Formats: sequence, C-alpha cells, structure tokens
Amino acid sequence: MNYKVEFKPRAIKDLQSLPGGVQIRIVAKIEALQDNLTGDVKRLTNFTPDFRLRVGEYRVLFEVEGDLLVIYRIKHRKDAYS
Repeated sequence: MNYKVEFKPRAIKDLQSLPGGVQIRIVAKIEALQDNLTGDVKRLTNFTPDFRLRVGEYRVLFEVEGDLLVIYRIKHRKDAYS
C-alpha cells in the first residue's frame, strides 16, 4: 500500500533544525516509508503517536490514518520519548 505523507508544522521545524546530512537521510527514509511502511518501524505501546521510524540517532514519530502518514515529531532518540 502506498501512503501519502503529511508533516505537522512542529515536525517541519524539527527537521529544519537538524544538520543538512541528517535531513537528507531522514527525508530518504520517510520516502521509503511511503511504500508499505518499509524501514525500521515499530509500533509503540502506551505512547502517542503510535509508531516510530528509526533513522540512526533520530526517531520519526508518526501515525497512520487510512492511507495517510502523519509525521508529528523528528527528535534525537534521547529526547523522543519524554
């Protein structure tokens, strides 16, 4: 299943605050994620949003709503779950 991606404003700010090389890696992984949730994806328990994508030291926190991936935050792993 192919998904459309929607970035929340906070996720865009998170992405823009990262170094250029990291931004490119994260965007590439999100593009791969569009094709049937490909990548290091894990469903989170007792946490909102419901899913995370691991990209090295960073975590992309997102939810799946039908055929739409909603990206909420992009944070360093030490800050992602607090």
